[in-house]
Amino acid sequence: MAAKRTVAIIGSLNIDFVTRTKRLPEGGETLAAISFDTGFGGKGANQAVAAARLAGPDVTVQMVGNVGDDSFGRDYVEALAKEGIDTKGVRQLSDGKTGVTNIIVEEETGENRILFVANANFDAFEKQQSAAWDLLPAQCDVAVFQLEIPVDVVLHNLHQAQERGIHTILNPAPAELLPDFVYQDIDTLIMNETESSILSGHPKTLDQPDDDAIIIVARQFLHWGVKEAVIVTLGERGLIYATISGQQGHIPARKVTVVDTTAAGDTFAGAYAVERAKASAGEFDIEKALTFATLAASKAVGKAGAMTSIPRLEELQV
Repeated sequence: MAAKRTVAIIGSLNIDFVTRTKRLPEGGETLAAISFDTGFGGKGANQAVAAARLAGPDVTVQMVGNVGDDSFGRDYVEALAKEGIDTKGVRQLSDGKTGVTNIIVEEETGENRILFVANANFDAFEKQQSAAWDLLPAQCDVAVFQLEIPVDVVLHNLHQAQERGIHTILNPAPAELLPDFVYQDIDTLIMNETESSILSGHPKTLDQPDDDAIIIVARQFLHWGVKEAVIVTLGERGLIYATISGQQGHIPARKVTVVDTTAAGDTFAGAYAVERAKASAGEFDIEKALTFATLAASKAVGKAGAMTSIPRLEELQV
């Protein structure tokens, strides 16, 4: 029997406070919202749950991050364990507060606006490099990162992962300009259209929904050092991808009724990471992986909520 592959998701864990409203209030306006709910979220944890639900029997998922020792943190560790996620890498900070996220969802469009307070996601790390920065588990095949923990900590672990031969995936959200050297430590870069504009330093490049222009931007990141693939997700227009081997193309989005886009990108990233891990010992069919991840994301946007909207593998069977 082949050994199980392991995906490590290294990132944030937040408690979501979700308000659903018909429209956003104007400045100074008080508006009655439709509903309010709380749930588990954070890009890192969302991606871990997506990977765990979509992994099947061949892949193990680990979550690495920090929560407080408050009731939110304790409940969170228990919830992840129920998803079958290895939680040994989730630290509960003494006297710490778990991160929180405020999400406003517009009912008419399904679009969301998000504000987060990092709390334990940042408080666990000293400003100067220390042993606390070393987050990689002892064994993993694919390591997935976002930017909801300190950027320097992310860059440190990306480099460590490259040195150990671990396939690295970066989902640079929330987006910010990164130093040029970091791209040499990234195997796969997954970002949406806005994020690709910010990271490329050319925000006007993607004003027009032109496939050729987006491929040029994707290839710019390959030129900067990304080792395998750059993927730019485009919402209802699908995605554009380009690889270091010269493969490139467009994968269309599934036609679905959009309810809530909150966890769509995280579902995509988790699904892709699982497919990449399964292929780490052999040939990798990127179009097959992208089609799988696109299908998973389409299931997520059809449901309300973040983690609650992430599908399970059986929901993708056709």
